[in-house]
Amino acid sequence: MKDSFKTDILIGVRPLEEAISAGKSIDKVLFLRGSNSVLIKTLKDKLKAHKIMWNEVPSQKLDRITKKNHQGVIAFISPVDFYDIEEVVISCFEQGKTPFILLLDRVTDVRNFGAIIRSAEFFGVEAVVFPSRESAIINYDSIKTSAGAIFNVKLCKVGSLKNVVSYLKKSGLQVFSITEKGDENLSAKYLKMPTALVLGSEEDGVSPEILKISEKKIRINGKGKTSSLNVAVAASIALHAFSFND
Repeated sequence: MKDSFKTDILIGVRPLEEAISAGKSIDKVLFLRGSNSVLIKTLKDKLKAHKIMWNEVPSQKLDRITKKNHQGVIAFISPVDFYDIEEVVISCFEQGKTPFILLLDRVTDVRNFGAIIRSAEFFGVEAVVFPSRESAIINYDSIKTSAGAIFNVKLCKVGSLKNVVSYLKKSGLQVFSITEKGDENLSAKYLKMPTALVLGSEEDGVSPEILKISEKKIRINGKGKTSSLNVAVAASIALHAFSFND
C-alpha cells in the first residue's frame, strides 16, 4: 500500500521541465539559495507561467533529500491534482450549490493535514485551500491519515491566502476564522449561506493579516484547563457546526 502512494521526487532541471510540460501536478519545488544560472532563471520563469511556487533553501536541505547531482533544484510530484479556487466557487454557484470552503493557514503537520481533509470531505466541504509555502507536503502519511478522502475533495494550492479571502468575500461568502482569540463562541446554529472557514497553524493559529479581514473570529469554548485544541480536532468541531444547518 505504501508504495502505491509514494511521492515522486524530481532531481535536476530537465526532469522538472518535462514534468511541467506534461501537465504533472507539482507539489513543492526547492531551489538552492543564491543559484542564478541561466537554466535556473529560465526554469523559474516557466514555473511562474504555470503558477507554481518555489522556495529557496540552503544546500544542506537539498543534500539531505538526495545524494545525487541535483543541479540546485529538487521537486516533488503530487499524487493528487490541484484545482483553481475561482473555478470551484463559480461551479458551485452554477450548479445551485451553497459553497462551503475550508482554508488552512500554514498547517504543516502531514497527519493533521490528512485528518482535516478527512473531516472536510465527511462534512461536505467543496474545496480545501492552502498556501504553496508553509504547508504540509501531500505524501503517504497525509493520504493514509485522510483514509483516502484526499482523493474525493478538491485541493486548491494558492500563492496568497489573503488574496483568496478577499476574493471569497467579494464572491458573497462569509469568512470566519476559528481562533482561541475569537470574540464569539462557536454555535450549533448557523444560517445556510456561502461560507469559508479558516483554521491556523499548529504553532500560532490564524495569522493576524487573515484575522483582520475575517468577518468573524470564532472560538471553541471548553471547560477544562487545556487552553486550546489540536487543529485537526478543532476543524472537526467547527465543520460539524457549520454543516449541520439544514
